[in-house]
Amino acid sequence: MKRVQLGGVIAAALFVMSPLIGYGQASDPIFADFDPKNFDDLAKIDNKLLPLTPGKKLVLEGKAIDVEGDEETHRIELHTTGLTKKIGGVRTVVVYTNDYADDELVESEISFFAQDKMGNVWFFGEYPEEYESEVFVAAKPWIHGFEDAKAGLYMKANPTVGEGSHYLGWGPAVEWNDFAKVKEVGQENCVPVACYKDVVIIDESSLSEKGAFQVKYYAPGVGNFRVGWKGDDAAKEELELVDFVQLDADALAKLNAGALALEKHAYEISEVYKQTLPAE
Repeated sequence: MKRVQLGGVIAAALFVMSPLIGYGQASDPIFADFDPKNFDDLAKIDNKLLPLTPGKKLVLEGKAIDVEGDEETHRIELHTTGLTKKIGGVRTVVVYTNDYADDELVESEISFFAQDKMGNVWFFGEYPEEYESEVFVAAKPWIHGFEDAKAGLYMKANPTVGEGSHYLGWGPAVEWNDFAKVKEVGQENCVPVACYKDVVIIDESSLSEKGAFQVKYYAPGVGNFRVGWKGDDAAKEELELVDFVQLDADALAKLNAGALALEKHAYEISEVYKQTLPAE
Protein backbone atom coordinates (compact mmCIF):
# COMPACT_ATOMS: atom_id res chain seq x y z
CA MET A 1 0.00 0.00 0.00
CA LYS A 2 1.52 3.23 -1.10
CA ARG A 3 1.95 6.21 1.14
CA VAL A 4 0.30 9.42 0.01
CA GLN A 5 1.33 10.74 -3.03
CA LEU A 6 -2.02 12.56 -4.54
CA GLY A 7 -19.05 8.82 -11.44
CA GLY A 8 -19.91 10.36 -14.62
CA VAL A 9 -20.83 7.43 -16.77
CA ILE A 10 -19.71 4.83 -14.22
CA ALA A 11 -21.94 1.85 -14.63
CA ALA A 12 -21.51 -1.88 -14.33
CA ALA A 13 -20.42 -1.99 -17.96
CA LEU A 14 -17.39 0.14 -17.19
CA PHE A 15 -15.84 -2.61 -15.11
CA VAL A 16 -14.50 -6.02 -16.00
CA MET A 17 -13.55 -8.72 -13.56
CA SER A 18 -9.88 -9.13 -12.69
CA PRO A 19 -8.16 -11.57 -15.01
CA LEU A 20 -6.02 -12.85 -12.15
CA ILE A 21 -6.58 -16.45 -11.25
CA GLY A 22 -8.20 -16.56 -7.84
CA TYR A 23 -9.49 -12.99 -7.91
CA GLY A 24 -12.78 -13.39 -9.70
CA GLN A 25 -15.14 -13.30 -6.74
CA ALA A 26 -17.58 -10.42 -6.35
CA SER A 27 -15.86 -9.21 -3.17
CA ASP A 28 -12.45 -8.96 -4.85
CA PRO A 29 -11.12 -5.79 -6.53
CA ILE A 30 -11.88 -5.37 -10.22
CA PHE A 31 -10.19 -3.52 -13.06
CA ALA A 32 -11.86 -0.59 -14.74
CA ASP A 33 -12.13 -1.01 -18.50
CA PHE A 34 -9.41 1.23 -19.90
CA ASP A 35 -9.74 2.60 -23.43
CA PRO A 36 -7.43 5.39 -24.72
CA LYS A 37 -10.24 6.51 -27.02
CA ASN A 38 -12.07 7.80 -23.94
CA PHE A 39 -9.46 10.56 -23.49
CA ASP A 40 -8.88 13.78 -25.37
CA ASP A 41 -5.48 15.48 -25.71
CA LEU A 42 -6.13 18.44 -23.42
CA ALA A 43 -4.39 17.09 -20.30
CA LYS A 44 -6.97 18.90 -18.19
CA ILE A 45 -7.96 17.46 -14.82
CA ASP A 46 -10.84 19.30 -13.15
CA ASN A 47 -12.45 16.38 -11.29
CA LYS A 48 -14.08 18.05 -8.28
CA LEU A 49 -12.38 15.72 -5.78
CA LEU A 50 -9.00 15.56 -7.48
CA PRO A 51 -8.38 18.80 -9.39
CA LEU A 52 -4.84 18.87 -10.76
CA THR A 53 -4.15 22.33 -12.11
CA PRO A 54 -0.58 23.45 -12.89
CA GLY A 55 1.06 25.08 -9.88
CA LYS A 56 -1.20 23.53 -7.26
CA LYS A 57 0.71 22.61 -4.08
CA LEU A 58 -0.60 20.65 -1.10
CA VAL A 59 1.44 20.08 2.05
CA LEU A 60 0.37 17.42 4.54
CA GLU A 61 2.06 16.86 7.88
CA GLY A 62 1.71 14.30 10.64
CA LYS A 63 3.32 11.14 11.91
CA ALA A 64 3.89 7.48 11.06
CA ILE A 65 5.62 4.38 12.39
CA ASP A 66 8.86 3.43 10.62
CA VAL A 67 10.04 -0.09 9.78
CA GLU A 68 11.82 -0.35 13.14
CA GLY A 69 8.65 0.48 15.03
CA ASP A 70 9.62 4.03 15.99
CA GLU A 71 7.38 7.05 15.50
CA GLU A 72 8.61 9.62 13.03
CA THR A 73 7.32 12.96 11.80
CA HIS A 74 6.09 12.88 8.25
CA ARG A 75 5.67 15.63 5.67
CA ILE A 76 4.48 15.26 2.10
CA GLU A 77 4.59 18.00 -0.52
CA LEU A 78 2.46 17.30 -3.60
CA HIS A 79 2.86 19.54 -6.64
CA THR A 80 1.00 19.57 -9.94
CA THR A 81 3.56 20.55 -12.53
CA GLY A 82 3.00 22.31 -15.83
CA LEU A 83 4.39 19.23 -17.60
CA THR A 84 2.61 16.50 -19.54
CA LYS A 85 3.76 13.04 -20.67
CA LYS A 86 2.27 10.75 -23.31
CA ILE A 87 1.70 7.23 -21.95
CA GLY A 88 -0.21 4.55 -23.83
CA GLY A 89 -1.47 7.13 -26.30
CA VAL A 90 -2.89 9.34 -23.54
CA ARG A 91 -1.47 12.72 -22.52
CA THR A 92 -1.05 12.66 -18.75
CA VAL A 93 -0.43 15.37 -16.16
CA VAL A 94 2.85 15.06 -14.24
CA VAL A 95 2.63 15.29 -10.44
CA TYR A 96 5.88 15.79 -8.48
CA THR A 97 5.95 14.65 -4.85
CA ASN A 98 8.55 14.92 -2.09
CA ASP A 99 8.25 12.81 1.07
CA TYR A 100 10.12 13.70 4.28
CA ALA A 101 10.58 11.66 7.47
CA ASP A 102 11.96 13.54 10.48
CA ASP A 103 12.77 16.41 8.09
CA GLU A 104 14.92 14.18 5.88
CA LEU A 105 14.00 13.54 2.24
CA VAL A 106 13.22 9.82 1.91
CA GLU A 107 11.40 9.69 -1.43
CA SER A 108 10.80 11.81 -4.53
CA GLU A 109 8.55 10.74 -7.35
CA ILE A 110 6.88 11.79 -10.53
CA SER A 111 3.47 10.24 -11.17
CA PHE A 112 1.08 10.43 -14.08
CA PHE A 113 -2.66 11.09 -14.18
CA ALA A 114 -5.25 11.77 -16.87
CA GLN A 115 -8.97 12.50 -16.90
CA ASP A 116 -11.28 10.75 -19.32
CA LYS A 117 -14.19 12.40 -21.13
CA MET A 118 -16.60 11.31 -18.37
CA GLY A 119 -14.60 13.12 -15.69
CA ASN A 120 -12.90 10.09 -14.12
CA VAL A 121 -9.22 10.39 -13.17
CA TRP A 122 -6.88 7.54 -14.06
CA PHE A 123 -3.45 6.66 -12.67
CA PHE A 124 -0.89 5.68 -15.32
CA GLY A 125 2.11 4.89 -13.14
CA GLU A 126 4.99 6.43 -11.26
CA TYR A 127 8.72 6.73 -10.99
CA PRO A 128 9.66 6.85 -7.27
CA GLU A 129 13.20 7.25 -5.96
CA GLU A 130 14.08 6.18 -2.42
CA TYR A 131 16.83 7.81 -0.37
CA GLU A 132 18.79 7.10 2.79
CA SER A 133 20.53 10.11 4.35
CA GLU A 134 19.28 11.85 1.19
CA VAL A 135 21.45 9.57 -0.98
CA PHE A 136 19.74 7.62 -3.77
CA VAL A 137 19.34 3.91 -3.02
CA ALA A 138 16.59 2.52 -5.24
CA ALA A 139 13.86 3.19 -7.81
CA LYS A 140 10.91 0.90 -8.54
CA PRO A 141 8.85 2.41 -11.37
CA TRP A 142 5.75 1.01 -13.00
CA ILE A 143 4.35 2.57 -16.16
CA HIS A 144 1.18 1.63 -18.02
CA GLY A 145 2.00 -0.48 -21.06
CA PHE A 146 5.34 -1.83 -19.81
CA GLU A 147 6.03 -5.11 -17.96
CA ASP A 148 2.29 -5.91 -17.96
CA ALA A 149 1.48 -2.73 -16.01
CA LYS A 150 -1.90 -1.13 -16.60
CA ALA A 151 -3.59 2.12 -15.69
CA GLY A 152 -6.17 2.12 -12.93
CA LEU A 153 -9.18 4.25 -12.05
CA TYR A 154 -8.01 6.61 -9.31
CA MET A 155 -10.99 8.91 -8.71
CA LYS A 156 -14.48 8.59 -10.15
CA ALA A 157 -16.37 11.62 -11.34
CA ASN A 158 -19.12 10.83 -8.83
CA PRO A 159 -18.01 8.39 -6.14
CA THR A 160 -20.84 6.55 -4.40
CA VAL A 161 -21.07 4.20 -1.44
CA GLY A 162 -21.97 0.59 -2.14
CA GLU A 163 -19.79 -0.06 -5.16
CA GLY A 164 -17.10 -2.72 -4.96
CA SER A 165 -13.35 -2.26 -4.70
CA HIS A 166 -11.37 -1.35 -7.80
CA TYR A 167 -7.68 -1.31 -8.62
CA LEU A 168 -5.92 2.06 -8.66
CA GLY A 169 -3.36 0.62 -11.03
CA TRP A 170 -1.38 -2.52 -11.67
CA GLY A 171 2.43 -2.85 -11.63
CA PRO A 172 3.22 -6.57 -11.24
CA ALA A 173 6.97 -6.16 -11.80
CA VAL A 174 7.20 -4.10 -8.59
CA GLU A 175 4.22 -5.71 -6.84
CA TRP A 176 2.14 -2.53 -6.98
CA ASN A 177 -1.52 -3.58 -6.69
CA ASP A 178 -3.33 -1.00 -4.59
CA PHE A 179 -7.11 -0.92 -4.64
CA ALA A 180 -9.77 1.37 -3.19
CA LYS A 181 -13.37 1.45 -2.04
CA VAL A 182 -15.62 4.40 -1.26
CA LYS A 183 -16.74 4.19 2.37
CA GLU A 184 -18.53 7.48 3.07
CA VAL A 185 -19.76 10.56 1.19
CA GLY A 186 -21.26 13.89 2.23
CA GLN A 187 -19.13 14.16 5.36
CA GLU A 188 -17.66 17.20 7.14
CA ASN A 189 -14.10 17.34 8.42
CA CYS A 190 -11.63 19.96 9.64
CA VAL A 191 -7.85 20.30 9.34
CA PRO A 192 -5.56 23.27 10.18
CA VAL A 193 -6.17 24.87 6.78
CA ALA A 194 -9.98 24.81 6.78
CA CYS A 195 -13.16 22.86 7.43
CA TYR A 196 -14.63 21.06 4.45
CA LYS A 197 -18.09 19.79 3.49
CA ASP A 198 -19.18 17.09 1.04
CA VAL A 199 -16.10 15.09 1.96
CA VAL A 200 -15.60 11.65 0.41
CA ILE A 201 -13.75 9.02 2.46
CA ILE A 202 -11.97 6.21 0.63
CA ASP A 203 -10.25 3.13 2.03
CA GLU A 204 -7.11 1.96 0.24
CA SER A 205 -5.25 -1.33 0.64
CA SER A 206 -3.19 -3.80 -1.41
CA LEU A 207 -3.15 -7.52 -2.08
CA SER A 208 -0.09 -7.95 0.15
CA GLU A 209 -1.57 -6.05 3.10
CA LYS A 210 -4.91 -7.68 3.73
CA GLY A 211 -6.67 -6.16 6.71
CA ALA A 212 -4.58 -2.98 6.57
CA PHE A 213 -6.17 0.21 5.27
CA GLN A 214 -5.01 3.73 4.55
CA VAL A 215 -8.01 6.04 4.88
CA LYS A 216 -8.02 9.10 2.60
CA TYR A 217 -10.32 12.11 2.84
CA TYR A 218 -11.10 14.17 -0.28
CA ALA A 219 -12.73 17.61 -0.39
CA PRO A 220 -14.23 19.32 -3.46
CA GLY A 221 -11.84 21.80 -5.03
CA VAL A 222 -8.95 20.57 -2.89
CA GLY A 223 -8.25 16.86 -3.18
CA ASN A 224 -6.72 14.64 -0.52
CA PHE A 225 -6.57 16.73 2.68
CA ARG A 226 -6.39 14.08 5.42
CA VAL A 227 -4.94 10.59 5.79
CA GLY A 228 -5.69 8.08 8.51
CA TRP A 229 -5.54 4.33 9.01
CA LYS A 230 -7.43 1.36 10.35
CA GLY A 231 -7.01 -2.37 10.74
CA ASP A 232 -3.53 -3.90 10.69
CA ASP A 233 -1.74 -0.98 9.03
CA ALA A 234 1.78 -1.13 10.47
CA ALA A 235 2.66 2.44 9.45
CA LYS A 236 -0.33 3.99 11.25
CA GLU A 237 0.17 7.10 9.18
CA GLU A 238 -1.83 10.21 10.12
CA LEU A 239 -1.58 13.38 8.04
CA GLU A 240 -3.42 16.71 7.84
CA LEU A 241 -3.34 19.44 5.23
CA VAL A 242 -1.32 22.37 6.60
CA ASP A 243 -0.79 24.40 3.43
CA PHE A 244 -2.65 24.80 0.15
CA VAL A 245 -1.23 27.31 -2.34
CA GLN A 246 -1.13 28.19 -6.02
CA LEU A 247 2.45 28.74 -7.18
CA ASP A 248 3.36 31.78 -9.26
CA ALA A 249 5.05 31.50 -12.64
CA ASP A 250 8.61 31.56 -11.28
CA ALA A 251 7.89 28.93 -8.64
CA LEU A 252 6.15 26.74 -11.23
CA ALA A 253 9.19 26.99 -13.53
CA LYS A 254 11.45 25.79 -10.67
CA LEU A 255 9.00 23.00 -9.93
CA ASN A 256 9.03 21.86 -13.56
CA ALA A 257 12.82 21.90 -13.52
CA GLY A 258 12.89 19.70 -10.42
CA ALA A 259 10.53 17.18 -12.00
CA LEU A 260 12.56 17.13 -15.22
CA ALA A 261 15.77 16.55 -13.24
CA LEU A 262 14.15 13.53 -11.62
CA GLU A 263 13.05 12.28 -15.03
CA LYS A 264 16.59 12.76 -16.38
CA HIS A 265 17.88 10.41 -13.68
CA ALA A 266 15.08 7.97 -14.49
CA TYR A 267 16.26 7.77 -18.09
CA GLU A 268 19.79 7.08 -16.86
CA ILE A 269 19.00 4.17 -14.53
CA SER A 270 15.62 2.64 -15.43
CA GLU A 271 15.23 0.29 -18.41
CA VAL A 272 11.46 0.70 -18.18
CA TYR A 273 11.56 4.48 -18.12
CA LYS A 274 13.99 4.59 -21.05
CA GLN A 275 11.16 3.25 -23.22
CA THR A 276 8.80 6.15 -22.44
CA LEU A 277 8.36 9.44 -24.26
CA PRO A 278 9.86 12.48 -22.47
CA ALA A 279 7.75 14.88 -20.46
CA GLU A 280 7.17 18.24 -22.07
